[in-house]
Amino acid sequence: MPVRTRITQALAPLAGPARALIGLAAAALGGVLILAPLSVQQVAIVTGLGLALIGSAALLFPTLDGVTRAAARALGIVFVVVGGILALWPTAGAPWLAFLVGAALVCSGIFQVVQVVRNGGDSRATSIIGALASVVFGIVAFSWPVLTLTVFRLGTGAFLVFFGLQIVFFALTKRAPGPRAPRSALARWSRTAGAALALVLAVALALGTGWILGGVPLPQPGRFYAAPDSVPTEPGQLLRTERLSEGVPHGAEAWRMLYTTTNADGTAALSSGTIIAPKQRGSDPLPLLSIAHGTTGVAAKCAPSLSATPFSDGAGAALEQMVTEHGWVAVTSDYIGLGTAGTHPYLVGEAEARNVLDAARAAHQFTELTLTSNTVVWGHSQGGQGALWTGQLAAEYAPEIGIAGVAAFAPAANLYGLAEVNKNEATGKTVSAYIAATWNELFPELDLAAELTPGSSRGVEKIQDLCFNGQDVLAAILRGTQVPNQIFPDSVLAGDFGRLLREQTPTGPFPAPVLVAQGLADPLVRPEQQREWVADRCAADAELEYREYAGLDHLSLVAADSPLTTELVTWTLDRWAGTPTRGTCTAWTTDESSAEVPSTS
Repeated sequence: MPVRTRITQALAPLAGPARALIGLAAAALGGVLILAPLSVQQVAIVTGLGLALIGSAALLFPTLDGVTRAAARALGIVFVVVGGILALWPTAGAPWLAFLVGAALVCSGIFQVVQVVRNGGDSRATSIIGALASVVFGIVAFSWPVLTLTVFRLGTGAFLVFFGLQIVFFALTKRAPGPRAPRSALARWSRTAGAALALVLAVALALGTGWILGGVPLPQPGRFYAAPDSVPTEPGQLLRTERLSEGVPHGAEAWRMLYTTTNADGTAALSSGTIIAPKQRGSDPLPLLSIAHGTTGVAAKCAPSLSATPFSDGAGAALEQMVTEHGWVAVTSDYIGLGTAGTHPYLVGEAEARNVLDAARAAHQFTELTLTSNTVVWGHSQGGQGALWTGQLAAEYAPEIGIAGVAAFAPAANLYGLAEVNKNEATGKTVSAYIAATWNELFPELDLAAELTPGSSRGVEKIQDLCFNGQDVLAAILRGTQVPNQIFPDSVLAGDFGRLLREQTPTGPFPAPVLVAQGLADPLVRPEQQREWVADRCAADAELEYREYAGLDHLSLVAADSPLTTELVTWTLDRWAGTPTRGTCTAWTTDESSAEVPSTS
C-alpha cells in the first residue's frame, strides 16, 4: 500500500473533529466581525484568519457546486496565502483590505464567466449576468473603500457564521457538501431574476458613484487669466479688468481683475480677483473693504471670480449691505493658483496676506473708482487666517495701505491644532488633502507625497481636483470620508511639517482693532482652540474683541440670518468712524435669542 494512502487512512478518524473545529472557529470569527468594536488593523487580522479558514475548508471539501476539484484546491491555496499574509501583516489596514474586496469581486466575476464558457450548463445566461454584476460591484468598491470595508465586515461576518455552522453540521453528520440537486424551473427563473436585479443595482451604483464623487463641470480659466506679454515686476499693478454680470447683487456693479503680486518667498506672481462697488456713487473717495476668502479648493477652476456666485463666500449678506446700503467698495483676491497659473499657497498665511494687500493696491489703480487709502479687512475660515496675516503684514509689506480694522470669522488660526484634532474627521481629511497637494509643491523638502499614510495618496489625488463650493463640496467631503486613515502620520505632524504648520499661526502685532467671531457648534474650528489662540493674543496686549455664538457652526456663523451679519456691519462702520471698541480682549457670547452677555469662558 502506498505511503500516501496509509497516511490518509491513519488521519481519517481525525477529519471529522478537524472539520468541526474549523467550522466553530469560522463561526466565532464571524461573530467577532459583527459584534466587536474593532480597529482597522483588528478587522484585517480577523478577516485574514477567516479567509485562511475558508481556504482550508476548500482544501478539505474540494467538491463544490459548479467548481472543479482542481479549481477549488487552487482557490483554497489562494485564500490560505492571502488570509495568512493579511493576518500576519495587518499594518496595511483598510486600504489593502478594501482593494482586496474590489479585486476579489472583479476576479470572481471573471472566473465565473470562464467556468461557464468552459463547462456550459443550463444556467449559463444567469451565471454570466451574475458575474457581470460582481465585476461592476467590484469596480464600485474601489471608489468607496471605507464603506466597502464596513459592508464587507458585516457581510463576511454573517457568511463566516453561516459557513462555520454548515461545516460543523457536515462534520457531525459525517457528510460532505456535494453537488446540489437540479433546480426547479421556478428556482431557475428566480435565480435569473435575482442576478438581473443585482446587475441593475450594480450599474445604478456605478452611475451614482460617478455623479456624486465626480463633482460638477466648472468653467476653466480662459484668456483673461493668462499672463500678458509684458508683466511689471512691481507687485500690486493692475493688468486688466472685465465686467461681471452673474451673481452681482442688485444695486451694485462688479468686475474681475488681473494684477501682479508675490509669493511668500518674494518671487513675482499673478493673481486674479474681483471688485464690487455701488452703482450710485459720488465724487468722494469710497471706503474700501478687503476680503480674504475662505476655502474654495486648490485647482485653478476654483477661483471665486469664476464662480456663478462670486460674492457669496463668508459673510456675503453683510458684504452686500456694506456695498449697496453704505456705499463701500469691496475687493477680493482669488489668491495665486486660483484662476491664474501656479500652485495655490493654501493656508500659507504670508502668501495670502500679500495677495490681499496687492489686490487693494490694484483696486486703487482702477480708473472707474476713487478709493480711500485705508481699508477694513474681513475673512472667514482660511480667509480668517488670511485676514489676520494681512493685518500683521500690512505695515511691512504695504505701508501705504492703512488698516482700520480686521474681522476674522472662525479663523483657521491654529493650523497644527486643527490638523491634530480633525485628522480623522471627513472635513479634516479634505482640508489635509488640499494641504498635501499644495504643500508638496510649495515645500518640496518635506516630500509629503512620500510621507502620506497608506491608502491616502489616491484620495488626495481625487480631492485636489474638486472645488469646495456647490455640489463639489459634497463630492470633496464624501471623498474625505473614504480615505481610510488620517492623511498625515503622527510622525510627520511631529516633524518639520508640524513646525511649518505652527509657523502659519498669526501672532501680531496688529495695527488696528481685531474682531474674532466663533460659533460654539463649529466642528471644524473648535471653540476651545480659538479661545486658546485669543488668550495668547490677549496676553500679548492685542486690541482684540472675541465674540462667541451659541448654536452656530462653521457655515451658519456667516449665514444671512446669523446675528453676526448685523453686528459685523455695525462693527465695521464703527472702525471707520473711529468709535472706541467695547473693550480690549473682552469676550462676549451671543445666544440664539441675540441677547449678549459677558462670556464666562
